[in-house]
Amino acid sequence: MTASQLLSTDEVPPRERGPAWCEWVYRHFGGLGSDLYGDEVPFDGHLAASRAGDVILTRLEANRHRVLRTAQMARLSDAAYLKIVAPWQGSAEVVQKGRAAAVRSGGWTLYDTTLDYTVANPERSDHLIVMLPKEQLALPSLPLAQLVARRVGGTSGISRVALETMRSTYQELPSMSEAAARGAGELLIQLVRLSLMELAGQHTQQTQREALADRIRHHVAQNLHDPALSVEGIAQALRCSKRLLHGAFADGEDTLAGHIQQQRLAASIRALRDPARAAEPVTAIALAAGFVNLSHFSRVFRAHTGLSPSDFRRQALG
Repeated sequence: MTASQLLSTDEVPPRERGPAWCEWVYRHFGGLGSDLYGDEVPFDGHLAASRAGDVILTRLEANRHRVLRTAQMARLSDAAYLKIVAPWQGSAEVVQKGRAAAVRSGGWTLYDTTLDYTVANPERSDHLIVMLPKEQLALPSLPLAQLVARRVGGTSGISRVALETMRSTYQELPSMSEAAARGAGELLIQLVRLSLMELAGQHTQQTQREALADRIRHHVAQNLHDPALSVEGIAQALRCSKRLLHGAFADGEDTLAGHIQQQRLAASIRALRDPARAAEPVTAIALAAGFVNLSHFSRVFRAHTGLSPSDFRRQALG
């Protein structure tokens, strides 16, 4: 029998569930910050984890929440993993290296724990999280940096085999011997490697759109502070039509304008969480992120987090 770890908020007093969940997530995943969208209802969450050799599989059922890993958190971590989120129910959006990948049941995406990232779970979710040792997937011919935060389809081909094997392995681990579990983990690593090799070798219209989306996100990141940043300006800078720009985001759950606003909010959230910027006025943080005025920033920020910028800062800095 393989060992399992179970954590549930069921036995925790309602007012303590949110903080308890954040602490569990931080410890279990080796350093992660959590945000519960400012929701006031008692949090409900469950973690169940097992090992298949060097691979860690966790089933996570919880109310909507976000997690983020800063560059500092990544530096403090001893272990280097590539993590997969594969929803059974609900959705997840992974943001890393300027890219964003939104997945639902039938798809999965990959991210690197040695780099900063965010994962948004905007609705109650039931996810499978798979952690694979990075060193066992790193090959000279496999450009991992280009494959993180990309949606991997699980509806056909080797990626579907990988997804179904991840799910069935998790479900059968309690009845496996340690030797069988170790073999299952090695098989998972091989299937994920093959899926990524296939993804890296695809030269289709879809990957061309993804390449353009990468260029757009890079341009947005470099010019986020400019309040004049717009679809028209990006089209001119990248020498392409607005139609192509919008088409690059057609497969995602967000528009280009929505992406710009989300990145500005993310930059503001990072600044408000930063103890080194605790004395910086909220207005200065808003303007530095590219917002035109404080009232618009406050309205958008509250809709996104459920808190005013000042209240969010006070809560984040303890």
